[in-house]
Formats: sequence, C-alpha cells, structure tokens
Amino acid sequence: MTQTPTDFTLALANRLTDATYPELPNHYTGKVREAYDLPDGRRIMIATDRQSAFDRILAAVPHKGQVLNQTARFWFEQTQDICPNHVIDFPDPNVVIGRNLKMLPIEMVVRDYMTGSTETSIWPMYQRGERVMYGHQFPDGLSKNDKLPATIITPTTKAAQGDHDAPITAREIVENGLLDQGTWDEVARISLALFARGREIAAKNGLILVDTKYEFGVDENGRITLADEIHTPDSSRYWIAESYQDRIAQGLEPESLDKEFLRLWISERCDPYRDDIPEIPAETLEMFSEKYINLYERVTGQTFERAAYDRPLKDRIRENLARILPDYFSG
Repeated sequence: MTQTPTDFTLALANRLTDATYPELPNHYTGKVREAYDLPDGRRIMIATDRQSAFDRILAAVPHKGQVLNQTARFWFEQTQDICPNHVIDFPDPNVVIGRNLKMLPIEMVVRDYMTGSTETSIWPMYQRGERVMYGHQFPDGLSKNDKLPATIITPTTKAAQGDHDAPITAREIVENGLLDQGTWDEVARISLALFARGREIAAKNGLILVDTKYEFGVDENGRITLADEIHTPDSSRYWIAESYQDRIAQGLEPESLDKEFLRLWISERCDPYRDDIPEIPAETLEMFSEKYINLYERVTGQTFERAAYDRPLKDRIRENLARILPDYFSG
C-alpha cells in the first residue's frame, strides 16, 4: 500500500539515524548498522535508516532499516541449506542477533551483468578501456547492462570506513595471504551457489538479481559462515524482468528496485567521490523508500508492515532488546 503524503511526512520525522544504547558494551558504528559485541559471543546488529553509497552516508530513508533486516531474514531462511549463517534471533524488525565471527578480509561480489556506477564496478572500468578486470578477460563490444557470458566473482578488499574498497583478483588474494587456496575455493563455491539460489527465486517473482555482495566469517568450529546481510537492496542490484528487454532496446536504464536509483540521481548532479552531496528532496526519498518496500514485497510475497509513526523507533528497539537482555537494561 502506497503511503499518503501525511504518512510519509510522519515517517520522515521518525527515521532511525542513531541506534546508540549506552547500556550495551563494545559498540561499533558502520555506515548503515550499529553493532554491539556481547561477552558471550553474540553480536547485536541494528539496521538504521542511514543510506550509504560511494563509501559515504548520503541520507536517511524512512523504513529502509526494517526493509534491509526483514529482506535479509527471508534470504537467510531460503539459503540455510547452502551455507550456515550467523543468525540466532530477530528480536525486532530492525535487529538481528548473530554469532560473532572471525571475518574474512574480502568481500565477494558476484555479477551476471555488465553494469554499475561505482569505481569498483566493471562498467566504469570497461568504459575506461580495461578488458582484464578482477582476473577475468572481457571481450570488446559489450554495452552497459548487457548480460555477461558467464557469472563471475569480482572480489574486493574491505576498506576501513571513509576509505574505498579496492579490486583484487583470486590469485592476489591467495598470494598475499588473505586466504589460503582451499578457503578461497570454498568461499567462491558457496558464493556462486547462493547467487544461483537468489537468481532462481528472484526470477519466479519477476525480478533479475543482477549482482550482489557477500561477507563471510569463520565460526568457533572453523566453519565458513555467511554474515551481515544477503540479497538486500543495499547489497544487491535488482531489475524488473518484464521491462528489461524493451528498456535496453530504447537505450534506457532498466527499472531498478535497489540503491542504484539513488546512485544515479546523485551521479547526475555531482562527482559523488569528490563533491559535496546535494540535499536529496523529500519526494525523491519517498520514491526510494517505496522501491525498497516494493522489492521486499515482491521477493517475499509478504505485505510490509510499516512501523507506527507515533513512537520513536529507538524506543521500540530498546524495549525489545530489554526483553531479551534484561541484565543490561535492568536499570
């Protein structure tokens, strides 16, 4: 159900931009999520409404954190037969409690299409004349948004906040000691299997899973474990399948249900890596919010339940955390 103008005004006033709880220990702030590491090996991850792209915080989008967390929940459940994941519980629409893992120092990006707008995406690199990228050889004559001859993995290093992820090849990962050959082979196998599952389910719902990013860690038993998020509109590109061919034939961008919409909006107005980001109008944020909600509903087949506008999200989350962690919130 589309929001009314009044609803969206209320939602703008109730965005979750800060999820700091002094009662909880070992607080880490990421671009989008706040995390707390508990002494018993659990990690609390709270998805805020902050929107990042180009390694920067751009805005806060109503309902976005809830969409991310609940979309990830769906995909974790749909892929648990392929790979163990970090999930223990979802105590709140914006919160996941997972196992703390020893994270692998690379991000696994899987791609089916020649596209992208960031500095590590293959289309900008291809436009600059590069034909060997991430250890893969690309032919001449490809156009933006073409399907690739085969699904590929284009890994990147994990940059500290404020820095940029960097392209790296599988060979460099092993030679530099980031992963041994056996671990790389297993992570690559899992990544391709997860992507194949995502592509299959997306196709059944009229969507194209274009590309995505996975992060993995190792648990206390040495098992490679999926962490963070999976197939969300922040970590993935999704296109609407029905209109893809016609729009490509007309030289138009595919209809997207992900953050590429906002990336393109900003790229048309400034250099997103070097310039100040212009203020994003409320109507643009509303359109973006609806895209995320639309994706959730199409992928899961479930109706998105918007949070109540008359109660701060931070208060609701505190109450739900206190319910399962009474020792921390007893005061």
